[in-house]
Amino acid sequence: MASRKTSHQNRVNGDKYSVLLPTYNERENLPLIVWLLVKYFGESGFNYEIIVIDDGSPDGTLDVAEQLQKIYGEDKILLRPRAKKLGLGTAYIHGMKHATGNFIFIMDADLSHHPKFIPEFIEKQKEGDYDLVSGTRYQGNGGVYGWDLRRKLIRSASFHCRQCLLTYLAVTLISAGERQMFDLICFLLSLCLIHSRGANFLTQVLLRPGASDLTGSFRLYKKKVLESLVERCVSKGYVFQMEMIIRARQLNYTVGEVPISFVDRVYGESKLGGNEIVSFVKGLLTLFATT
Repeated sequence: MASRKTSHQNRVNGDKYSVLLPTYNERENLPLIVWLLVKYFGESGFNYEIIVIDDGSPDGTLDVAEQLQKIYGEDKILLRPRAKKLGLGTAYIHGMKHATGNFIFIMDADLSHHPKFIPEFIEKQKEGDYDLVSGTRYQGNGGVYGWDLRRKLIRSASFHCRQCLLTYLAVTLISAGERQMFDLICFLLSLCLIHSRGANFLTQVLLRPGASDLTGSFRLYKKKVLESLVERCVSKGYVFQMEMIIRARQLNYTVGEVPISFVDRVYGESKLGGNEIVSFVKGLLTLFATT
């Protein structure tokens, strides 16, 4: 929790934090995540705004967001909807254009990321004047919760026994220009990426980015830094998060990390389907070949 001294300094220096919340079918989760954001920002004394970017959710998420705006005020809840589902990366770009804060938080709206960590992100950023601070599930007391032991063991074992061979084949094939076979290997490799730890491990092996959690999406950016990174990133979907860290290192931006607890969603269904996983693998290998 941020100290009173930190809160006082924040009011003096005029920092403002814009939270970008991309949503798609989050009707049940949105009221709670917004309530928690208001709670922890309010208790810490930081100036903030919450920008909801809904991509035409058929479950009525936007209707819920409009009710929340009436409750908390238009100065705190900004609605910037889009007509249809256009991808996570473009949602951040869209929301950033409307952000008035000099710092920007990105996080999931499905309660996987708890707002209680927000004061820790802010303190960490101020501690080292970091250009961005990333939440990590793989350092300190960070972790993943909501999966039973059997699920973790089976998925971990199936991932490690196949990954190295498939990665080698994919990199060899892309270098040789064997496009069709490369696509097949990407598909097979995607079967290994059953959870984020697997995707993160593969990314670490190929790209060596110097950060412990590349696939997470709970981060704090200086707005100018985020704008600079977005201009250079070419990826879409879930690989967008990974490329942001890679580009940050290339540009010598400083990266801090805060251990977080990631909780598997309680309401709704995961947006990560087979097509997204295959796209992630292709994007990862493309980055490996071009960076």
